[in-house]
Amino acid sequence: MATKLGQNFLINTRVAEREVNHANISSDDVVLEIGPGQGILTKILARKAKKVIAIEIDSQLVQKLREILPGNVELIHKDVLDVDFEKLPRFNKIVSNLPFQISSPVTFKLLKHSFDLAVLIYQKEFAQRMIAKSGNKHYSRLSVGVYYKADCEIVETVPKTCFKPQPKIDSCVIRMVPKQLPPFHVNDEKHFFNLTKELFNHRRKKIKNTISKMYKNIDFEEIPFVDRRVEEISPEQIGKLSDVLINMFDK
Repeated sequence: MATKLGQNFLINTRVAEREVNHANISSDDVVLEIGPGQGILTKILARKAKKVIAIEIDSQLVQKLREILPGNVELIHKDVLDVDFEKLPRFNKIVSNLPFQISSPVTFKLLKHSFDLAVLIYQKEFAQRMIAKSGNKHYSRLSVGVYYKADCEIVETVPKTCFKPQPKIDSCVIRMVPKQLPPFHVNDEKHFFNLTKELFNHRRKKIKNTISKMYKNIDFEEIPFVDRRVEEISPEQIGKLSDVLINMFDK
């Protein structure tokens, strides 16, 4: 069953306990868990939190979890990508060993929602992309999106031997706290994120080559950074580029 859905179950209880400790779970917290799997983390969360909301897509796992989980766990049998977080009971923390194959869409979905703190396990390369700065080989659209929305740090590395089936690479525990305000202002967030996506889709090309396909009749003399590649400029500079383009084509 793990192979069918691409899940890698955490089997090391000490790692799960440290994950909960990183989140500073108290009896006042309502915690969202995505992909409880066999329940190793869920049971630890349930002992410390007021309530746990656990979302699991696998029907066979849901059946087993219902037999072993305590009453303060609300188990939802659904694909998390189809769940409207606004319709869930209000949660303030997120602690999960995310299914690795949906790390990216889940992360972007979480960053659109309000919460106090998230402690999440990702595969190591994905975690490195989350915190990467411009000029780093891991710098990506994800790096920019996370930087704009949250403060993020790797708090520990988890060996691949802590999972079953064993993945090919190690994982990392990420601690993420949403920012009250973005670190810089952009005039149009939707345009900023769309531009970021397009630029990283063509990361090896110079910026002018990408934006020339997005806009017609461009005066490149008025646009900054056009002879550089997106991996060489900071999120703030992408924001400035976005504003310049918005101002030019809104006239």
